[in-house]
Amino acid sequence: MLPEVSIVIPCLNEEKTILGLLDAIFFQTFPHTKMEVIISDGLSEDQTRNKIAEFQSKHPDLFIKVVDNPARRIPTGLNQAIRAARAPIITRLDAHTIPASDYVERSVIALKSALGDNVGGVIDVNPGADTLIARAISIATAHPLGVGDAKYRWTTKAGEVDTVAFGTYYKTKVEEIGFYNEELRANEDYEFNSRIRAAGGKIWIDPQIRAVYYSRPTLTALAKQYFSYGFWKFRMLRRNPDTLRWRQALPPLFVLGILMLSLLSAFFSWARVLLIICLGVYLLILTAASVKVALNRSDLRLVFGIPLAIMSMHFCWGAGFWWSTLNPKKEGI
Repeated sequence: MLPEVSIVIPCLNEEKTILGLLDAIFFQTFPHTKMEVIISDGLSEDQTRNKIAEFQSKHPDLFIKVVDNPARRIPTGLNQAIRAARAPIITRLDAHTIPASDYVERSVIALKSALGDNVGGVIDVNPGADTLIARAISIATAHPLGVGDAKYRWTTKAGEVDTVAFGTYYKTKVEEIGFYNEELRANEDYEFNSRIRAAGGKIWIDPQIRAVYYSRPTLTALAKQYFSYGFWKFRMLRRNPDTLRWRQALPPLFVLGILMLSLLSAFFSWARVLLIICLGVYLLILTAASVKVALNRSDLRLVFGIPLAIMSMHFCWGAGFWWSTLNPKKEGI
């Protein structure tokens, strides 16, 4: 009997998280006999494949298939896994994700109820390490000041949105609008969802559908991640300029404004005053928001960590965006 849901997972060197994901899939409320797991692995060089094989041997009732992804790109891996999928319904997950036990069941119910052409939930961001800065990063990457109106990070109301992170959709929808854009190394979900919306479809979010995602453990890793996001966002916007949202325009404009004021400050006193005012107001807003969070969590040390994380996100996202405009032929970072 063919499965009803294929869970597709791009993967590369995920020995630390892959078993947690597979355990979460195994304990789904959706029946094992109606699921299959397709892992597209970018030729992992750690123990990822051994751990997958070990899990398979202990859980033979859950069908798991591994396909090679020599390109090592997420959209390429997703497309390979979708093509290998036998089920009519696709659920897309990441190796850093731990879905709630009813994630698949709730997603399938919402999809079959025709609430949306791609259905997803809210991602609860957990720290990538047991450190203060890792906790601050996890808070920043789920805070509206850090991610704007990206509702899949914080919304409490079900409804139509512009994108979801780990969605569930019919395989026929992929065949109708086209597979993931393999030229992108980030923003592939947003670009995919923008084509669903352009074709008249809906993206639906339900906060009862939940998964845990582990954020980057250090500011350096966070900076690289958001620089990449900004870099590939410009590539996506070149193809789909009408998909730009206000939250995505602010970091590049802010970075450009600060850069211009910094240059003008060498020649004009008014520019120095305006630069100080802009940065002062910016830091005041970040600090005020951080104080509220720190008090709620009874850890005043977060007052210093959260602004650092949000600033890293904003400035690196904006810098990556402008770097992409200056290097239109660069393959990636």
